[in-house]
Amino acid sequence: MTPPRRRRGADRTAAPARTLPRRGAVRRAQVITTYGVGSLIAVDQESFIVCGIDNAEEQWPRDEAPVIHERRLARVLGVDRFRLPPASGDASRDGVRVRRFPLWHHCPECQALDHVRNFNSPPGRNECGECSEPLVPSRFVVACEDGHIADFPYWKWLHRGRRGDGEAGFCGGRMSLRSSGRTSSLRSVVLSCSCGVPDVSMEGSFRRGALADLKIRCEGKRPWLKDAPDLFCTQSPRTLQRGSSSVWQPVLRSALSIPPWSDTRVQALDGHWDALRSYSTTAEIEIYLKGVFKGAPSPIGADKVMELLAAMEAEDPAGESGPAADQEQRYRALRDVEYERLCAGNPEDSGSHSEQFVCEPPTGDESSLAGLGLTPPMLVKKLREVRALKAFTRVIDPETSSEGHEAALSLTPTDWLPAMEVHGEGVFLRLDEAMIDAWAEAPTVAERVERIRRRHQQVLAERASDPARVPASPAVPRMVLLHTLAHVMIHEWSLDSGYPAASLRERIYSGDGMAGVLIHTATSDSAGSLGGLVAQGEPDRLAKALRSAVRRAEWCSTDPLCLETEISGTGGTNLAACHACVMLPETSCEHNNGLLDRALLVGTPEDPSLGFFAHLLTP
Repeated sequence: MTPPRRRRGADRTAAPARTLPRRGAVRRAQVITTYGVGSLIAVDQESFIVCGIDNAEEQWPRDEAPVIHERRLARVLGVDRFRLPPASGDASRDGVRVRRFPLWHHCPECQALDHVRNFNSPPGRNECGECSEPLVPSRFVVACEDGHIADFPYWKWLHRGRRGDGEAGFCGGRMSLRSSGRTSSLRSVVLSCSCGVPDVSMEGSFRRGALADLKIRCEGKRPWLKDAPDLFCTQSPRTLQRGSSSVWQPVLRSALSIPPWSDTRVQALDGHWDALRSYSTTAEIEIYLKGVFKGAPSPIGADKVMELLAAMEAEDPAGESGPAADQEQRYRALRDVEYERLCAGNPEDSGSHSEQFVCEPPTGDESSLAGLGLTPPMLVKKLREVRALKAFTRVIDPETSSEGHEAALSLTPTDWLPAMEVHGEGVFLRLDEAMIDAWAEAPTVAERVERIRRRHQQVLAERASDPARVPASPAVPRMVLLHTLAHVMIHEWSLDSGYPAASLRERIYSGDGMAGVLIHTATSDSAGSLGGLVAQGEPDRLAKALRSAVRRAEWCSTDPLCLETEISGTGGTNLAACHACVMLPETSCEHNNGLLDRALLVGTPEDPSLGFFAHLLTP
């Protein structure tokens, strides 16, 4: 990572115009999932915020930050392409740009608390000019649900209603921060000022209305965007720990490369699809291809292009000239097409190595799956997933936010987004439609899931930027069941497949006529396709793993509290679910560990029929 520097030359490969110090390193995948635009990152004793992508198209060298192709996802997100973030190691010529944030620091020696520019630090060093001690960035920041972030208003918090008459309303004194050492709570973090106002601790600063009570409003600051003006904001700011996960949550969108787009030869036509859509006959397309490749043979024929154009229209029936579809609706349509392809499969073609999606039924005896509630699985032996960073949120998680609360990655709209691609493998599981329909009709099941749905809908309504456009909660019996099943199977397979739980990821397909879940590897290197996960999908192994997973889910180390709880999880959107039983690492779950209920798998002692797989627990 490097602080902002001047633009590089037109060839995008020359050395930077001036050399600036590097501030640590992060993996490329982390720039999408952990340290993306707008996030805070600690390097040694310093803290930085990752800059926006306004100038990154010119700054990132193409050989270190190549273009990623995924036409289906690009159409959904309204961009032309994706870029892989550059490497940030010592061998790279460039890196991710960062700026210092927060700007308020304190000296642990003299206990001074001030803006970093007022410490008279020696050039190139972040230390107190008087004590020569390294400065410590503020532990606290303020942020709002619209994504704005700023330094904690220490002066206003300390002086409250006793503000002096000094310049610009300030008292002119010097503030200090110390710890009384009596406890580890905020009560021991004490602020004082040389102007003589009474000392004030940080206790109560994290209360939801603490800043609003002092008439401290959000100033609409966006320090990750260069020269961004402050915005008018009606949200109440909240105090957060600088390292809290609530400070930054990525809004990710992903898509699988499926036929006909999974053929790598298709990438040769990127940038030409808008023109190709204007042609309706094979002859016209052949003429266009001759012009594109200057008479050389086209990697794909005109018939294949016609197939691709038909697939494009199938996912976007309105076409370019029709009314713009809601992005979330288009994203759901993208998932529907993936479900159909996972069900249909795509056998491996030994004559071609350009196919990125291979999905086949297992070769073993499927009789071992009889009566389990599963249909025969599909083994996804080759898989490519593209994950794009669309935006980010603060304070609230992306699952319960609306687009109005999503903070943009750039000051002006761009025609590209940062993304990463994952090559791996997976197992596609489907529940028996007749069995799940009969189970979901039970009044006790419907009543239990309704409690989850009602609470989730309330959270969505509270966080919606437009009360007239509150999204509907996806919590229905089959969705909550599939989600919980995916979690317990990931835990089970992590013990047998050689992958830790954090390296596996769920992809849920729930809806009318859909009841499936794809569990696939989530690593971005070659270790994601070693075959260990696909082997778990063979019928005999799958049957054993499912029985074992259900038995593990029957008991939690926090029972009976976990199983009998009336509300749990962030926002209260879970029932029987905790980190001791079904919750996963955040990177593995599509719904931020919400909408989970272990009782839907195994039932309760009072009502075993609640559990879809309760019949597997009988001796």
